Amino acid sequence: MTRLKMFCFSLANENLAKIKKINYIPVGLGKGNFDSEWLRDNTGDNISEKNSWYGENTFYYWLWKNNLKKNFDAEWTGFCHYRRFWTKDAKEKSYENFKNSIIQEPAPEWKNYEVVLRDEFWINGTKLSKIYKHGKRLLLKNPFLFFSKKNLTIKVHYDMYHGYGELDKAIEFLDNENREDFRTFVETQPSFNANNILICRSAELYSDYCKSLFQWLEKCEPLFGFDPNREYNLIRVYAFLSERYLSYWFKKNSNYIRWPLKFHDITND
Repeated sequence: MTRLKMFCFSLANENLAKIKKINYIPVGLGKGNFDSEWLRDNTGDNISEKNSWYGENTFYYWLWKNNLKKNFDAEWTGFCHYRRFWTKDAKEKSYENFKNSIIQEPAPEWKNYEVVLRDEFWINGTKLSKIYKHGKRLLLKNPFLFFSKKNLTIKVHYDMYHGYGELDKAIEFLDNENREDFRTFVETQPSFNANNILICRSAELYSDYCKSLFQWLEKCEPLFGFDPNREYNLIRVYAFLSERYLSYWFKKNSNYIRWPLKFHDITND
């Protein structure tokens, strides 16, 4: 059995050959004009046409719906982006050789875990100037946000950047099993695992997550729609919702470990 299978996403055809050179599986997402040799999210049962709004979730859906066990046949199956990669050593973030700096085999530290999540994005690191710029409606409701970063939660961050009150509306469409737990999570937690990426050991666990996620996002579609003219922080609404939900769901339902990412734009290689 292969120990680690890593899918790496890109919207641009020219990046996929570069991804193959680092021994990852290149995946073309969305409307790009990709060469026929590459894996795509637009075959079989798919939602590829929603990529502008769903982001990398269009491939998660494709993998879930099309030969999941065949594609989930390694000891660990992981996902990354063309400019965000898992580092080989949690304590080492600087390497001269990019290919040697990224994960090619499961780390020994993962042995007793089911899922690897990226290291936390801490909201209380938000600059006061950004709180003032993006959170004026929030400040009117709660002026203490400006004076104490302890009040900065996932919900506050979402309201600041992705539409005031939009997360509350979306939560109402969650099933009874998760609605109140997820609401508590976003209203109390000061961090989440961003970028919609993970490394997972179990096809069954992955499938359970996808079932929960896509049932919820589909229910949200009549509310948020698919307007192509919205700005970036609003158009990718389903991707932004899933970032928070991924953090919540796997922390609730799995034994997980956090692991650092390395930012490297493969486009420039």
